[in-house]
Amino acid sequence: MKKNLLFLLIVTCCITANAQQYKKLHFDAILIDTHNDIPSTAIEKGVSFDQDLGAKTNSDLHRMQQGGVDAQVFSIWCDGNKPNPYAWANREMDTVMAWTNRNPKEMMQSFTTADIMKAVQQKKLAVLFGVEGGHMIENDLNKLDKLYKRGARYMTLTWNNSTDWATSALDETTKADSLKHKGLTNFGKQVVQRMNTLGMMVDLSHVGEQTFWDAIHTTSKPVIVSHSCVYALCPFRRNLKDDQIKAVGKNGGVIHVNFYSGFLDSMYERRTELFNAQHKTEIDSLLKINPEPYFADKFMFEKYPAEVVAMRPPLSLLIDHIDYIVKMIGVDHVGLGSDFDGVNSLPQQLDDITTYPLITKALLERGYSEKDIRKILGGNFLRILKANSQ
Repeated sequence: MKKNLLFLLIVTCCITANAQQYKKLHFDAILIDTHNDIPSTAIEKGVSFDQDLGAKTNSDLHRMQQGGVDAQVFSIWCDGNKPNPYAWANREMDTVMAWTNRNPKEMMQSFTTADIMKAVQQKKLAVLFGVEGGHMIENDLNKLDKLYKRGARYMTLTWNNSTDWATSALDETTKADSLKHKGLTNFGKQVVQRMNTLGMMVDLSHVGEQTFWDAIHTTSKPVIVSHSCVYALCPFRRNLKDDQIKAVGKNGGVIHVNFYSGFLDSMYERRTELFNAQHKTEIDSLLKINPEPYFADKFMFEKYPAEVVAMRPPLSLLIDHIDYIVKMIGVDHVGLGSDFDGVNSLPQQLDDITTYPLITKALLERGYSEKDIRKILGGNFLRILKANSQ
């Protein structure tokens, strides 16, 4: 009996020590998430980031603190059908700045690595912007300049929609025969060059393969992939193929892994198809109101949460994608771009922003050193942000 009690005591102590180790590391490291869609979600739902939003969203200010997030790149986004997208971008930036200005003790707009470090020292959330979609500059380099001045530190060259100067992964895959051009036009290359000059990171999430290669061959600075995963593990058009991953490594860039179930799990699309078939009549009605599938998906997933939970992949798959990139191009080229509040399904356990420490725990369990985990959580982003500003 005494031996059994002693054994249980030793096991309990080991578990407690392990828990303390990963939590200590997590909250001591600088955690930077390169993609969160709470600005769009907050506007859509009529809520504010500095409120206690509970189950309404994945994110709010208090939960950012609970999750150990030190710097957040807020996604500035609208879909390709939105009129006056540049004005919409400024509206979303105004919204985020209103949150920041109301909470000066907890939030701080940041433009540089030095600003981020200052915010960390003051225990404030560093606030940065990432423009998700080149359509938001409306083919005007002056508007690109103005968005950078307001704090945009990356721009995704396309969202799902193509622009007049760059083609998206969606369009290159589904509309290849009808595209007026493929990849970057001469103006598109000027956009990339202008971003290099400004110090704005070129983001290659969402872009078509031809746009990817044109941008890689045009840029003079390291690129960012703000929220994408590995094609070999999950063959979805938004994910990076091996030659693309190697090209990002050679460029000195960083791939920030997306948490969306559909980009992590190769079987998720099949499970989604079965879900859609079961609810076809309701989905068809929603599409008549708004033809953008994203909105129908979001509505249906919120309506049937129990079915959605059953479709979610394990957290281990997210770590598999990180492992794959690390083994191919090294730990200096991977980071985290959650897509919280921009997706309708996340891996098991990653219910919201407070669950971020579980990623640190999983990385430790995979054998990553504390030094390497610090790079993945935020160190690599700090490096690439600085490299683009030089």
